[in-house]
Amino acid sequence: MTSITRTLTISLSFSSAAIFIVMLCIVIWLSQKREGEHAICQTAAAILEDATTVGSGRPLTVRSTHKLDELKSISPDLWYVVSDGALANEFGNDRRPELPITLPYNGPFGFSTLSTLDQKSMFCLAVVRNGSDRLVIMIGNARIRFAQIARSFVLRGRLPISLAALAFALTVALGVLLSARFVSRSIARATELALAIDPAAPQGSIALDQVPIELRPLVQALNRSFDEIDAYIRMQRRFLGNAAHQLRTPLTVLRAKIEDVAEPAIRAELVRDVRRLASLVSAMLDLARLQNHAIEKQPFDLAIVTRDVLADLGPSALDAGIELSLEADEGIAIIQGVEAAIRSALSNLVGNALIHARGARHIVARLDAGSVSITDDGAGIYPDVRDKLLEPFQTGNCANDSAGLGLSIVQEIMAAHGGELIMTSAPGAGTSACLRFPEAAFAGRNEASFPGIDAT
Repeated sequence: MTSITRTLTISLSFSSAAIFIVMLCIVIWLSQKREGEHAICQTAAAILEDATTVGSGRPLTVRSTHKLDELKSISPDLWYVVSDGALANEFGNDRRPELPITLPYNGPFGFSTLSTLDQKSMFCLAVVRNGSDRLVIMIGNARIRFAQIARSFVLRGRLPISLAALAFALTVALGVLLSARFVSRSIARATELALAIDPAAPQGSIALDQVPIELRPLVQALNRSFDEIDAYIRMQRRFLGNAAHQLRTPLTVLRAKIEDVAEPAIRAELVRDVRRLASLVSAMLDLARLQNHAIEKQPFDLAIVTRDVLADLGPSALDAGIELSLEADEGIAIIQGVEAAIRSALSNLVGNALIHARGARHIVARLDAGSVSITDDGAGIYPDVRDKLLEPFQTGNCANDSAGLGLSIVQEIMAAHGGELIMTSAPGAGTSACLRFPEAAFAGRNEASFPGIDAT
């Protein structure tokens, strides 16, 4: 698609050129109307002057030119006398009336219209310089087309017309520059307003009074699209939340009925399946709640939460033969957020490491300024698999009892807190998942200790 600035420049250039030509034609027409015979006199005299040749020792000659032939063809009663003193050249002398002027004529230079001796007609007298010669031209019954007058007017006024055209072009160029700048700034302003709308909650709209009138139809279309997208997102979130709530009651009933199964092996398998389904439903509820931003932030100590999560998952790590440890500087890490949500995020990360870190023997929680990371020394994962794990219902190992919502929920939790989930991994080098919070929410560290967990 063509650039708006380029289109505007081309359009204004053609328009300004057409306007200048029309204005010039109007000026020539008004000049002709005002000057009348004087304008015809000047034009006809210029034609004859261009056709006249005066040579040393040679007779005065009026050559046949295109303009002179055109003048003769449209002026059937044309007559003229061209003289440079003693020499003269006449045309249509049988139609020439008696003149009040005799040759040679030594009057002043210039153009004038005079009456013939019989006072029945007018003729043009022009005294001009032709090199070193003094050329006297008398013309009668000349008819001039507007195009000839315009051409003569332009030739006589080349300098002022050129200056006027230059000034007009500069004015138009300045107007194009300012207009293009205004259009660009208006579009940039509308773009900034559109980018300011939260993609996760596009219920906002661009105020029409903040954009130019020309952009309002586009902005109205964008606002309508934002409303439709917001309605669709809300519908999906309601469906997810309602479905999860509706599934809780049947799961509770199903769990109670499983206890009546007599076969222990079958009962254990069913309990495991129900537990996995209940975990999925709980994860769906958490995801729906986070997507609706139903959170209320409060300050809490990230170090204490991390310690508690490691303590809660200690028995599972012991069963898996994996050592959990915490590395942190002495102090208190205060952040703003929902403690239960951050606890759930950390539990997800540690739980994923326990389940999916093949060959891992150590899982270390590192607490830094405004962030906490969970690192294992397992087999690691490939980059393409790592990126897929952040999508809902994607798991690194389908054989495990995982709903595939863990990392997606962690990502939603961090987005709701204004932070981010950063995963780094390489085959054979282990995996690290870091929860990084906004620096402004990190109040600092004061001297304290972490009882119950040995820092390494």
